[in-house]
Amino acid sequence: MHKIFTLSFLLLSFLVNGQESIEKLLKTHNKESVPYISVQELAMPKTNAILLDSRELFEFETSHLKDAIHVGYDKFKIESVTNRITDKSTAIVVYCSLGIRSEAIAEQLKKKGYTNVFNLFGGIFEWKNKDFTVYDIENKPTENVHAFSKEWSQWLLKGNKIYD
Repeated sequence: MHKIFTLSFLLLSFLVNGQESIEKLLKTHNKESVPYISVQELAMPKTNAILLDSRELFEFETSHLKDAIHVGYDKFKIESVTNRITDKSTAIVVYCSLGIRSEAIAEQLKKKGYTNVFNLFGGIFEWKNKDFTVYDIENKPTENVHAFSKEWSQWLLKGNKIYD
């Protein structure tokens, strides 16, 4: 009985502190040079932003946010954005798995003069954890989410974790 109580307590603590842990993770890896937008804010009907997915193509093909544009990370070219989004005041939300790679891409956009750029707090993992829909390469809803790596997958609490 004691083991069940302890295990339950640990699981509950993890779930309650999950948001705080993601916050600590992002504070460790990010400079916070780009303002965050929460998944709840992004999901609001009045939010009209262009979504840029800064994960690799195989991650994007597994799952992405609806209407997101894949821009990548390792082979990111700023022209892929500047040629497509000419109004530098356009609202842009950049995301990745958790919000680390997306900050680097968003910083490049800010350096090019984009003034309304946000980083999705917790990335696609937090989006899925909050029960929002993700889409596959055919733009159909999916439970699959590319988990990036075993280490980072601990932050994805819902959906099917996919690895390469």
